[in-house]
Amino acid sequence: MVRAMIERRPVTLITGASAGIGMALARIFAGHGHELMLVARREQQLRELADAIAGRGHRRPHVHSLDLARQQSVEEISASMSRLGIEPNIIVNNAGFGLLGTAVDLSRSEQLAMIDVNVRVLTELSLAFIGALERHRGGILNVASVAAVLPGPGMAVYYATKAYVLSFSEALHWELQPRGIRVTALCPGPVPTEFQARAGFAGGSKPDVLTKTADQVAEAGYRALQRGQRVAVPGLANRLTVTVARFLPRRLLMEAVGRYNGKRAGGRIKRSPS
Repeated sequence: MVRAMIERRPVTLITGASAGIGMALARIFAGHGHELMLVARREQQLRELADAIAGRGHRRPHVHSLDLARQQSVEEISASMSRLGIEPNIIVNNAGFGLLGTAVDLSRSEQLAMIDVNVRVLTELSLAFIGALERHRGGILNVASVAAVLPGPGMAVYYATKAYVLSFSEALHWELQPRGIRVTALCPGPVPTEFQARAGFAGGSKPDVLTKTADQVAEAGYRALQRGQRVAVPGLANRLTVTVARFLPRRLLMEAVGRYNGKRAGGRIKRSPS
């Protein structure tokens, strides 16, 4: 049994790989010679991405269509990998979504599903394959956000989930280092992807100085993981935001974030009367 596990081929497991940062990460890891297993809800997009990667001369990724918000999703991934004779040497927890609006006005069930995907599944996947990661001296790349260091009026649950991802990843970085496992939290600012439409951003929102492309963010994440970096914040403006946020009063930050998210919502976000 132990021998069979050791003989499984190492792969990079990427969640949320059907679009945006996840798709960019898949292309970058494949370009550096990694065999991939891609997980997301939309099977057609996964297969098209796998075909595109194979068309560039790389090994065709394995694909697994799955709604990560479902209970037992990690068990399904593990079973699928066992059938294929593979195990992760790198886990990229990219799957996640946000919702724009006040917490009391947004759907409670959707916000709980957000916690499931952004927090529960990320935690479970980060811990489920420690033996394989240690055998291959691999790593974990968890996609957080600049939002992780800010209070989040207008996206309260999303910002809170990303604060968890950052805190959890930094602690794992320290705990798993003696086992030879690298852990990196990737904290991008705004990235033009399907995330904005899913979150409910107002149409016509323009990129700002904080905006980076999915390819730029993915490249920064890949480099940081290879170096064993604890946290990666792509872009000088985003790094300045993170630094300044440590010194500004939280009340001032809340007002600024509330106005920023209100603008992105097209004026739909209103404070509840006191």
